[in-house]
Amino acid sequence: MDDFFALPAFKPQDALVNLRRQLRELKLTERAGGELVRFELAGDTVVELKAEADAIAARIARRPARTPEWDSRRIASSADLRAFADDAKKRVSRWAEDRD
Repeated sequence: MDDFFALPAFKPQDALVNLRRQLRELKLTERAGGELVRFELAGDTVVELKAEADAIAARIARRPARTPEWDSRRIASSADLRAFADDAKKRVSRWAEDRD
């Protein structure tokens, strides 16, 4: 009975598929190469994702640049996934405004 309210186990591979779809919907260009998946905006890499055994290692640029400064995150739950996707959406929106 103790497991009745337990959250389902986080599945990094399934979460990575979902996150990749969400980032493509933000009009980011996906560049998959081996274990590392990159997303670009106007030719600049702005997101990097890598599935690990129990989480997703993620980096998101503070601003688009050829050699960006990165904010690193470890996505290990559905809540982390939602927070990262929301942050990416806000940043992409801000970057689009800055380019206009």
